[in-house]
Amino acid sequence: MQPERRDPTDPREWMRRARSNLARARAGPPAPEVLYEDLAFDAQQAAEKAIKAVLVARAADFPKTHSLIDLFSLAKGAGVNVPPDVCEAGTLTRFAVRTRYPGLEDVTEKEYRRALELAERVVAWAEETIARTESP
Repeated sequence: MQPERRDPTDPREWMRRARSNLARARAGPPAPEVLYEDLAFDAQQAAEKAIKAVLVARAADFPKTHSLIDLFSLAKGAGVNVPPDVCEAGTLTRFAVRTRYPGLEDVTEKEYRRALELAERVVAWAEETIARTESP
């Protein structure tokens, strides 16, 4: 039996995925084999999918990109208020690629904790923004 196909034009589906990544990032290192790099990647993915959910809710097109700075720019261009403290999450972009492969960049526990804090901020902002967009 095939799994149910999710609708990529539904911002709730993007938020569902963002919350999943955020939950994995929040879980912290459950075992010594879990790397902070992977947890920071999940934090970045949570923020990326949350911003894309906002863009979907605004019917704004976006390219395939991991650049949170570019996605925030698109959101602003679509008339979305992106507060400066949310824009700080643009720094998470480095966790999308550079930290995913051996030898490029390691992530400290402090950097992971900051990544998690920023991702939580973006997801909360996205949920509020989408709720305002969907309200009559």
